[in-house]
Amino acid sequence: MKFEGIYTPAITPLAADGSIDKAAFADVLEYLIDSKIHGVIIGGSTGEYYAHTSQERIELAAQAKDVLNGRLPLIVGTGGIRTEDAVAFAKHAKEIKADALLVGTPPYALPTQQEIAQHVKAVDAAADLPIMLYNYPGRMSVSMGEEFFDAVADVKNIVAIKESSGDMGQLHRLAIQRPNIQLSCGWDDQALEFFAWGAQSWVCAGSNFIPREHVALYEACVIDKDFDKGRRIMGAMMPLMDFLEGGKFVQSIKYGVALNGLSTGGVRKPLSELDAAEKQALERVVSELKRNIAQITGGA
Repeated sequence: MKFEGIYTPAITPLAADGSIDKAAFADVLEYLIDSKIHGVIIGGSTGEYYAHTSQERIELAAQAKDVLNGRLPLIVGTGGIRTEDAVAFAKHAKEIKADALLVGTPPYALPTQQEIAQHVKAVDAAADLPIMLYNYPGRMSVSMGEEFFDAVADVKNIVAIKESSGDMGQLHRLAIQRPNIQLSCGWDDQALEFFAWGAQSWVCAGSNFIPREHVALYEACVIDKDFDKGRRIMGAMMPLMDFLEGGKFVQSIKYGVALNGLSTGGVRKPLSELDAAEKQALERVVSELKRNIAQITGGA
C-alpha cells in the first residue's frame, strides 16, 4: 500500500448521554469524503480511543468500513497497553477488510526495543495487513530506535511510519537509512520539512475541520514541488498549530469540527471542553487561516 496525501484521524462524536453518536460519526466521515482527503484513520488519539471500551472500538471500525464503502482507504488503530488487545483489534480489522493498520508502541509499559518489535510482529501475524508504524514517544514514553527497526526489518507488511517524535534527527535517519519505509508526517509544524525529506503523506488531526487547507499544502509540496508556495501555506497554518499545542488538543479539534456545522458532542473524561474564551480564540485563528490560505491558493 502506498500512502499518499492527507490521512485524517477521525474524531468520535458523542451524544448528550456520553455514548458514541453513530449518526454524527457517519456525518463526519461523509464530510471527509466530500472534502477530498485521501484516507481515514479510526482508533487514533484524536478519536479518543483510550477512553473507549474494546466493543466501542470494534463497532466504530466496522461502521467506518460500512460508511466509507471503498470510497477511501480505512486504517484501523491497534493501540493498547496489552499486546493481546492490539492483536484482537488487528484481527477484527482483517475481518472487516480494513486497508491497513496503525501500530504503535504500547503505552505505560515502557517496553524495550526488542519488546516493541515482538509486539509489532504479533500484531502483524494476527492480520497480515499493511502496517503504518506510529512512533510517538511523547504519549508512549518510548521511541522506536535503530535496534527496533533492525529487529523488524523482516516484517514485509511494514510499509510506512507516522513519525511523531518531533526529533528532526529521527526524520533524517529514517529518510536516509530506512528508504523502504514510507515517511508520513506526524508532527504538524514539521510538515514542510517532512515533505522536503520525501514524505508523501501527512496524518493530521486538523484535517478533521480544515481538510482543504491541509490538502493544499500537500499538493503544493508533493504534487507541484512548489516549496515557495508551501512555505506560505505553512506560515498561514502556524497560528493554528501553536494554538493546538497549547493544550486541550482533542477538544480544539472537536470544536473546529463543530464550527463546520457538524455534531461532535463533548469529550470523555478526564478531558474537559474549551471555555468560551478559548472557543472565541480558536474561531479567530481558523477564520484568519482560511482567509490567508484562500489568498495564497486563489480560493482553491
